Amino acid sequence: MINAKKLFTLDVLVVLLAAVIGLNYGLICGVNQVINGNVTEGFPQAPADFVPTVRFVVFTDSHNNNARIAAMIDKAYEMFDDDEKYQGIDAVCSLGDFTSIGTEPDYDAFISTLNEHIRPGTKTICILGNHEVKQDYALDMFREKFGYEPDTVTEINGFSFIALSSYPHATEWTYPRSSIRWAKEQLAAAEAKNDGRAVFALQHPHNFATVYGSSFYCEPQLNTVWGGHSEVVCFSGHSHFPSCDPRSLNQSDFTNVGCGAIDRFELEKNCLINQHPENYDKAAEFTVVEADNDGSVRILGYDLNSGTCFRDAYIDDVNDVENYTYSYKNMKHNDPAPVIKAETACTADQHENGEWIISFDEAEDAFIVHDYTVKITDENGKRVYREKLIDDYYCFDEDSTADFNIGADTLQPGKTYQVTIVAENAYGKTSEPLTVSVTAEPA
Repeated sequence: MINAKKLFTLDVLVVLLAAVIGLNYGLICGVNQVINGNVTEGFPQAPADFVPTVRFVVFTDSHNNNARIAAMIDKAYEMFDDDEKYQGIDAVCSLGDFTSIGTEPDYDAFISTLNEHIRPGTKTICILGNHEVKQDYALDMFREKFGYEPDTVTEINGFSFIALSSYPHATEWTYPRSSIRWAKEQLAAAEAKNDGRAVFALQHPHNFATVYGSSFYCEPQLNTVWGGHSEVVCFSGHSHFPSCDPRSLNQSDFTNVGCGAIDRFELEKNCLINQHPENYDKAAEFTVVEADNDGSVRILGYDLNSGTCFRDAYIDDVNDVENYTYSYKNMKHNDPAPVIKAETACTADQHENGEWIISFDEAEDAFIVHDYTVKITDENGKRVYREKLIDDYYCFDEDSTADFNIGADTLQPGKTYQVTIVAENAYGKTSEPLTVSVTAEPA
């Protein structure tokens, strides 16, 4: 008789071993990105004669926010309805966490939204995230509602889409040995027939040491599946870290894209996660991908709320590792330290509720300003406030000022203070500090 307990223990040990191997692999890749790789001045642009042979949309972590999914799908079709080179959307892909806890009403509402807004001829590819597998019946529910296996390969216009679901396992998002083995087999099959085309991998957690958020919300097991296979372009979510952060596109020995979130953002500060700054709940990012038969891939990032295209990245040949331009090293090279203008204006105003709001002109950076360190001293030079404050760079609004609530007991009405501001970008580069004199204006 088979001992189920021993089998489970063995499975867990194998998973942990795979995770350790993947972790080490990811660490090596991370170090290599910082030390090795080409440095270029700027990034390639899609040539005028680039014509895709496939186009698809990727989104993640919608958590029952089906209204935003509907608006996103409608917007994606609208953008390409009149494209003279290539019309339409070939597929819409969800990377999981489309529910809150994986119940049947959540499934029904999500699938109803897809059915109502996805047009005939467009395929849907969905996978399980960790929120779906909170239920014991997760796998059976998925099969019943979607009509295919949680792990599946979809062929579209000659391209292979390898979709790998999260499973109820050692953790909420690790993968059993059977899934890892299956993914390796499917990748080998795709490589044998894709003839230089990109191979697209869809998963919920990030690969370790790749995109923004992957140091915290990751699955090292999969690093050993995709690593070393340059034709792989992998899309992931789970972290809710903004895709508009430049670190959300990363190339090491394959390409990774962090796809943000539809429902809400999370960020980190000083390597502490679970940061939810102002307007974090206005997340609405999605990714559009175009590829041709010669290995070229174009990755477009969109903010639904503002209609902003925040990324237009072009990879001439995914197979050409030596000429990858979206490595950490090259991205950092192309992102000089932020600049705070000498004439920057700063105010301190008290709201009626007693809270003080510090406002100043935003710093300039090639990509984003991730955060500001604000220090305030009184007329005697005594520090009354110091904090690193996350910028709302993920809100594509017309406001050109950075506004931060610094609390109710920090300043005294009518007193004059010295405010020192330092801006920091995504790659840890800081501006020269700027100190300005500010009088606290009462409510």
